[in-house]
Amino acid sequence: MTQHNHAPIIEKGDRKTLLASTLGYAMDGLDIMILAFALILIKAEFGLTDAEGGMIQTITLIGTVIGGIFFGMLADKYGRVRVFNWTILLFSLFTGLAAISTSAEMFTVFRFIAGLGLGGEFGIGMTLVAETWPAKKRSRATAVVAIGFQVGIVLAALVSLLSPYIGWHGMFLIGALPALLVWWTRRNLQEPEIWLQIKKENHNKISIKPLFKDTRTTLTTLGLVIATSVQNFGFHGIMIWMPTMLAKEHNFTLSGTFYWTLITTIGMVIGTLTFGASSDKFGRRPTYIFFLLVSAAFVWIYFQQSNYYVLMFLGAILGFFVNGMMGGYGALLSEHYPTEARSSAQNIIFNVGRGIAGFAPLIIGTLAMQYSISYALGLISGVYLLSALAFIFLIPETKGKLLD
Repeated sequence: MTQHNHAPIIEKGDRKTLLASTLGYAMDGLDIMILAFALILIKAEFGLTDAEGGMIQTITLIGTVIGGIFFGMLADKYGRVRVFNWTILLFSLFTGLAAISTSAEMFTVFRFIAGLGLGGEFGIGMTLVAETWPAKKRSRATAVVAIGFQVGIVLAALVSLLSPYIGWHGMFLIGALPALLVWWTRRNLQEPEIWLQIKKENHNKISIKPLFKDTRTTLTTLGLVIATSVQNFGFHGIMIWMPTMLAKEHNFTLSGTFYWTLITTIGMVIGTLTFGASSDKFGRRPTYIFFLLVSAAFVWIYFQQSNYYVLMFLGAILGFFVNGMMGGYGALLSEHYPTEARSSAQNIIFNVGRGIAGFAPLIIGTLAMQYSISYALGLISGVYLLSALAFIFLIPETKGKLLD
């Protein structure tokens, strides 16, 4: 689809691109959250402390940084669809191999390599959608992709219900199934017209210079790294440790944790769709600032609660604000950089943020050993204020911008 600023027409190929990117991100969510639900079992089998368990997730997320940078550059050079398929195959294969781990060290190595693929998938999928959907619907389209992650969370929660029968080893074998998606994408997806034009003009050289071409752009890149770091810090800190907190501090059963995840995920889906529509209507900056300020207040309030039903009900509101913001990052990151560096920018910025935030599980685990998991999670409220400041002072508005 050609980029239009009026009367946008959504073609069949655009919908296939949206579906593939959404499914890819769903498999990303499945992979990340299987570890969250299996962490208690893995710690017990290998005799790990909370901090050591958090380190496994941290190393996985560090892998996403390296993979994001590497595969993002390859996608700008060799094509979005081709490299998108490579990333899915990589993280699917090594998620499955993690199931045969006989030591914590072997498991961690497999998780690191899976992280390489996970890091590449996100930005390439978002770039595919941003480059094929019209400016007026770009944020809403990337919000749909972001919902894929919530679908992955629900799938991981369902898989966790099988853990008494298949153990954590079986859970990770199921995590290898996303490889089947590649069979479909290879037959149904085409490269975006805007990228093909850049390739034809021989402008698709590997370079990250567009991220730092002048002072204004450099400050924008810095602001976006802060924003993605906070987004990932909050999400991974909360979602990785919530199943453990609910079971350990509030005596939630396995089914209780599943229902909390389901309710919270429903809030995430509604929040993501609301954020995407609001961002297209009111602008990127004001929507982000509002969600960040509410998140800062609500996270602190939420983790002071102890009642079973209050935790369940407010979980939906927590998910609405904390993860709703994911609905805007695909459009936001795409609109600040040119086509020849767009996939690199998406993956570098988001995954550097992911890598910085990779220390969240470790930090939360370490603080939990001194205080409590709920107290440690409540402290996350402060980081949302930092992101709000980045949007106020560093990140310009890009609503309705045509891609170049």
